[in-house]
Amino acid sequence: MSTSSTAPDPRQGIRAEISDFLRTRRDALTPQAAGIIAGSRRRVPGLRREELAMLAGMSVDYYARMERGDLAGVSPEVLDALARALQLDEAETDHLHDLAEAAQPRPRRPRHAPSSTVRPALQQFLDAAAAPMWARDRRMDVLATNALGRALYAPLLEDVAARGNTARFLFLSPASRVFFPDWERSADGVVATLRSYAGRTPRDTGLTDLIGELIARSEEFSARWSAHQVRHHRTGTKRIRHPQVGELELSYEGMELSAEEGWTLFGYSAEPGSPSLERLALLASLAVSPSGSSGSSAPSGPSGPAAGPSSGGAASGRGRR
Repeated sequence: MSTSSTAPDPRQGIRAEISDFLRTRRDALTPQAAGIIAGSRRRVPGLRREELAMLAGMSVDYYARMERGDLAGVSPEVLDALARALQLDEAETDHLHDLAEAAQPRPRRPRHAPSSTVRPALQQFLDAAAAPMWARDRRMDVLATNALGRALYAPLLEDVAARGNTARFLFLSPASRVFFPDWERSADGVVATLRSYAGRTPRDTGLTDLIGELIARSEEFSARWSAHQVRHHRTGTKRIRHPQVGELELSYEGMELSAEEGWTLFGYSAEPGSPSLERLALLASLAVSPSGSSGSSAPSGPSGPAAGPSSGGAASGRGRR
């Protein structure tokens, strides 16, 4: 008797992701917030399906189909109407559109394979910057830094458990709770950013492998992942407790690099006249001193320069929104 097997359809996982995302967003929206007069006998704190369907201007059956994970053929206009009814923010709305695209038999936009190669011109740009700068991909692998960026993030880049990966550092290394005093906030942000990336590139096996590893090895990550929060990591403030210069409070800006698929460049600055600015200047002097880290090439993880981004290794300085 012969048997045959077929490869699993990746869209099944995407349908489950769509279903969970819409359900959690509907559960989080109360009738009061939606402007609906709620009766006294309700089994759920959030909206009922028929209430959400009414707000979105669609039939209950049509919305129920969507919440089952079937977004095939749903127009962008209908998705926007649903996003408005759910009061989604920009990141959540983008995530809904990304999930709808991923649910199609063939994604409309081809994705280029991610690269871990640092272009010489990019490294030159990083080295010319006076501020600490570093770049990472959607798998949270740090791929390029300048000298001050490497000095600032040395505890992460040199951590054995992290292997040059910010998500691994946060959830698998105890040192992260010292380095990031606002650990809970940082952890929430990284998981929400990863969730957004997973919706945009659900067929990135390196990304899904990382998520699976963290779910299996970290209860803190797993609990956050099940909440289906998403965000854009673009700007903000971060507190860092550095082993050489003490506590720093820094502003950051994140910029997507158009020439590198999936890479984001981060630059940090301190408020003029602040203790953080003085400590950042001290760190810069230590980074170029004989006893400090004076190299400006990108970091290499403990696995060696040959390790690719899916395994957390960082490349050396080799030649939608």
